Amino acid sequence: MRLLWKLAAQTVYYLTAAVCLTVLGSVLLSRITGGEPNFYGYQLKTVLSGSMEPTIRTGSVIAISPHHAGTGIPFQAGDIITYRADEQRLITHRIIEVRSSEAGGQIMYRTQGDNNDAPDSALVVPSNIVGVYTGFTIPYAGYLLRFAGSKAGSLLLLVVPGLILLLYGACSIWKALSQLEQGSGVQADSGADAPK
Repeated sequence: MRLLWKLAAQTVYYLTAAVCLTVLGSVLLSRITGGEPNFYGYQLKTVLSGSMEPTIRTGSVIAISPHHAGTGIPFQAGDIITYRADEQRLITHRIIEVRSSEAGGQIMYRTQGDNNDAPDSALVVPSNIVGVYTGFTIPYAGYLLRFAGSKAGSLLLLVVPGLILLLYGACSIWKALSQLEQGSGVQADSGADAPK
């Protein structure tokens, strides 16, 4: 029974590690190529502020679903959305109120960060919403991604592993040549001692 529990725990651990590494690899690859980080249709975003703590920790990577944003289905109070505040800035906050404009009847959303004392000053229109938070979070992975995007991070994550692989290959070749030399020396010695 103990063996089964150990096997189950190891399986869950390795599956979780594999998923996290796959997600991080996908994000790193998209950062290198300049594309939008995504994983099976979900966009991956790095949270850079503490406005949503403790729900979403600073430096976390979160998954958002962009499908819901383009359907025209209205969001509800309590949903966590990622929206475009301007051309350069995305914000992930919770909807606290759904409003309808008096002029055209357009739905707009009042948002607020869980850790903020006051709601956001501007209302969010549906066309600015990028996606809705799915609940999937990798805590503190954003710090690694931010470091990976720097020159020092690129050097450490690309050049250093390449050098390690090169050294490992050289050591493997050297060991193989040493074993071949030892093997040929043993055969020569055994042939000299054989009686005639």
